[in-house]
Amino acid sequence: MIDLAHFTPGTGLAGGLILGAGAAMLALLNGRVAGISGLLGALLAPRRGEVAWRLAFFAGLLGAPALAAVLDRGVVAEIAADWSEILVAGFLVGVGTRYAAGCTSGHGVCGLSRGSVRSLVATLTFMATGFLTVFVRRHLLGI
Repeated sequence: MIDLAHFTPGTGLAGGLILGAGAAMLALLNGRVAGISGLLGALLAPRRGEVAWRLAFFAGLLGAPALAAVLDRGVVAEIAADWSEILVAGFLVGVGTRYAAGCTSGHGVCGLSRGSVRSLVATLTFMATGFLTVFVRRHLLGI
């Protein structure tokens, strides 16, 4: 659930700018799309010369929240689900990203900025599926 009482558009804008700058730098300096599922999937079947920069990318991705916490700028996430729900949801997201040939970061951030119709369809499908899942869970199943 989004905490609108503590919503800070400035922080959200700064995060979006940093995300966009990171994706642009990866494209400009390395010629790669910053799709997290693709970057992670390629680490499972590594190719020579592809491992170091991918690990550095993930180190930055995982290290940024740790650095924010150290600087007392961290955000506390409250997840209202148990581990079994989180694992099932993570598995389904993984399967979905393979079928869609990318995830929200690849299609939503990078694909849309390039004007890709395929990414527009994928992003709309991701969003519609998320809305439908929340509706079914909360309003039909009462979970």
